[in-house]
Amino acid sequence: MSITDPIADMLTRIRNANTANHKTVDVPASRAKQAIAKILQDEGFIESFERVAEGPQGKIRIQLRYGPEKEKIITGLRRISRPGLRVYTGKTEIPRVLGGLGLVIISTPQGIMSGKRAKKQGVGGEVLAYVW
Repeated sequence: MSITDPIADMLTRIRNANTANHKTVDVPASRAKQAIAKILQDEGFIESFERVAEGPQGKIRIQLRYGPEKEKIITGLRRISRPGLRVYTGKTEIPRVLGGLGLVIISTPQGIMSGKRAKKQGVGGEVLAYVW
């Protein structure tokens, strides 16, 4: 099975596992997906992640995070830039999600980073996803 947009596949797997109240979700591993998982962990949207050497490619096992009453921490995930329509932003027009409460993930020349960090470093790039 070939996947044309692996980042959208990762976000969909996380969204589906979160909706079904699973504790963990496995996604096929890549450096870009690992960088996105690191950002989600740093911003507090997931508990943790680890790379599991399983199969030729390996997997990233993500521990989802829930509140004390089993409420979802991730209420929404949306892929913005996709293979058919790339969305780019300059360093001065980095979008804000939910007035700053959400997270924007940007692919910059210095790597994949959150919108806050990209603004601090003064770089723009491709807007990958919104998380809130």
